[in-house]
Amino acid sequence: MTAAMPSSLPVLILHTGDPDDTLKSQFGGYADQLAQAAGLTPDTMEIVAVHEGRQPRAPASYRAALITGSPAMVTDLEPWSEDTAAWLRAAAAAGLPMFGVCYGHQLLAHALGGKVGYNPAGREVGTQTVELLPPAAGDRLLAGLPSTFPAQMLHAQTVLQPPPGAAVLARSDLDGHQMIRIGRNVFSTQFHPEFGPEFVRAHLERFGRRYAAENLDVPGLSANVRATPVAGGLLRRFLEVYA
Repeated sequence: MTAAMPSSLPVLILHTGDPDDTLKSQFGGYADQLAQAAGLTPDTMEIVAVHEGRQPRAPASYRAALITGSPAMVTDLEPWSEDTAAWLRAAAAAGLPMFGVCYGHQLLAHALGGKVGYNPAGREVGTQTVELLPPAAGDRLLAGLPSTFPAQMLHAQTVLQPPPGAAVLARSDLDGHQMIRIGRNVFSTQFHPEFGPEFVRAHLERFGRRYAAENLDVPGLSANVRATPVAGGLLRRFLEVYA
């Protein structure tokens, strides 16, 4: 077990991409949304835009790391993404608590020996139901949560094979690896704890034609969008329990 991280250290947000300019102007970038959901303020965090080529400091400089979603694809093996994967491997080896979301979920899996690719079940968007699995029982992060809860989804790629020794904590109808724990204090979710229903509705409206061309029921998905308080509380819980 690693020693407790000094609380004076900042939380690192590894910024891996943003929504398009229209959605970003309305709702903020992905790092901003993640910071807000985690309850972080400018003096308690450090945002590093790795997708723009910037690099974080050594893992010991932070008390935890959060990894955002991105429009990029992990399988493209972009140099900035592979550099970030190498940093994540070093951080995991150093015992840094980490929580990845969507792209961050996939990048952690890729970095630590898992397999990422397009979801054979297709794109998963809108508010969907997440079901906790038996390995979630007794996990401090998930203690007291209901066995099923709604969560916001927005992904085409997924974790096809978790890293060796990882515990799969949750699933959905289209994705068997919705939440993963690696070791003691590295967590990731394919779903988005940071997204509010307004953002998801706006996204569906903006990209409705594209999704309709994939035979998705966009009006039905939009009508089903709702608040996700259980999923939305996970980032704060993670920092309270592990950082």
